Amino acid sequence: MSADGQQAAQLAAKANTAPVEFREMQQVEDRWNDAVTKRDQYGLELVLAPQFIGISASGDVTTRNQQIASLFVKGSGPNSLEQKVVSVRFVGDVAIVNGTYVMSWKEEKGPVLEKGIFSHVFEHVHNNWLCLNSQRTVVAEDVKRAAQEKPKSSKKSDAALPMHIPLVYKGPASTQPAPLPGANTPPQ
Repeated sequence: MSADGQQAAQLAAKANTAPVEFREMQQVEDRWNDAVTKRDQYGLELVLAPQFIGISASGDVTTRNQQIASLFVKGSGPNSLEQKVVSVRFVGDVAIVNGTYVMSWKEEKGPVLEKGIFSHVFEHVHNNWLCLNSQRTVVAEDVKRAAQEKPKSSKKSDAALPMHIPLVYKGPASTQPAPLPGANTPPQ
């Protein structure tokens, strides 16, 4: 058996030896991936609780209805989503799932690839797991695209300080009014 074949066999054996709860939560995450990728409203309704709150990696807060509505907006949402469960904890009928994700979508400047971690809180309702809360954190972005967008400048800054502090008077060329005599001005 080749090295690749051995690795595949080891991964398959590892997947089959994972606890039942772990595999069950991975299946729920896979249904979520499929619903988003296929723009399946019903599939997403079967994964997200009516009181769902999602916090994106950029800090946007959305509800279940907003998540579902975004499925129908052309050009919004990811083209692909892959979520992998790393840990599962249970507290009664609540499951806390942590894992990694890879999401891709297209923008005017080209494809974007986002990699990160997530935390999902699920509730077991009527023999089904529904996500109550989701939060994502970006770990890595498409570095090649970011490097292409930033032009490299060889021009050295002519600023007196390495940074500008807004609302601080910088002398006669300042756009801010001169401080009153005797006023406490921050050091420059």
